[in-house]
Amino acid sequence: MITTDILIIGAGPTGLFAVFEAGLLKMKCHIIDALPQPGGQLAELYPKKPIFDIPGYPSVNAGELVDNLMEQIKQFQPGFTLGETAISYTKVDDEWFEVITNKGTVHRCKAIAIAGGLGTFEPRKPTMDNIADYEEKGLEYFVKEPEHFRNKKVVIAGGGDSALDWSVFLSNVASEVTLIHRRNEFRGALDSVEKVQDLKNQGKIKLVTPAEVTAIKGDGKVEAITVAIDGQDPYDIETDYFIPLFGLTPKLGEIAQWGLNIEKNAIVVNNALDYQTNIDGIYAIGDINTYPGKLKLILCGFHEATLMCQSVYNRLNPGKKFVLKYTTVSGVDGFDGSRKEAEKAVVKKID
Repeated sequence: MITTDILIIGAGPTGLFAVFEAGLLKMKCHIIDALPQPGGQLAELYPKKPIFDIPGYPSVNAGELVDNLMEQIKQFQPGFTLGETAISYTKVDDEWFEVITNKGTVHRCKAIAIAGGLGTFEPRKPTMDNIADYEEKGLEYFVKEPEHFRNKKVVIAGGGDSALDWSVFLSNVASEVTLIHRRNEFRGALDSVEKVQDLKNQGKIKLVTPAEVTAIKGDGKVEAITVAIDGQDPYDIETDYFIPLFGLTPKLGEIAQWGLNIEKNAIVVNNALDYQTNIDGIYAIGDINTYPGKLKLILCGFHEATLMCQSVYNRLNPGKKFVLKYTTVSGVDGFDGSRKEAEKAVVKKID
């Protein structure tokens, strides 16, 4: 069983920043996310695209922002349950909640912060009759562990950043990488497109366009895929793995059954105070919540995470007054024994 002060559901930027704010208040956090890595939409959908409205950054790539947030919270030693989805919760007693994931992992916490962005991201699946027969048997929707594909034949389908970036990465891991896209043009970062072009020229990536994968073949596992190209007869490509990367579809998922007030697929919160839901001890921050005047912006999520953490502190420490100090004055004490602080002023005579 995993025990923590605040259980954060969602490892996007809002959820990650909540770890920092909680750490300043000496509260431990653990994060659950359905994706195989932290970062949410930023890491999965547009890691190389620039963001222009983060204070202090005229421009910052989404992936770089995730890296910076991970570095910022490292000192507070958060735990992660990745590749799993929060399914159910129970109120154990006046102090504790218990949350169980789809894989049976049990988490016990004193407060829950739902920071699931637009919801649980589910992969957009190809439309094939027998697709479920091959899931986790050579058909993968995410690259969770690249070494899993070492010296294997891999076919990737898709035309966005994920398909391009994983084709580039796996070209140095797999024995053979084939990238299939229904168009000749790719919609992704320019440097990713150019890297794929260069690797194609070197013979490290096989490119098949414009084409579509129409079938998966194999006895109990993926052994080949069928490719259809306009004006040509379909043909098979032998492969050990087929990875369709067609993007993700956000869904509220099982959390919609928790008894929360839901409005247009978003969780209603009390924005006048602390972003708490209608269930005492459960909060919703970031894009997943709604209230009058709501703006779905990362910087708004940071603000909501800060006030949520203050509320949880008061909840866990009734009657104890917390005096807010600027980190420039108080410094930051990490759970790992580290300390960050501004240079102290000195008294010295000037001759």
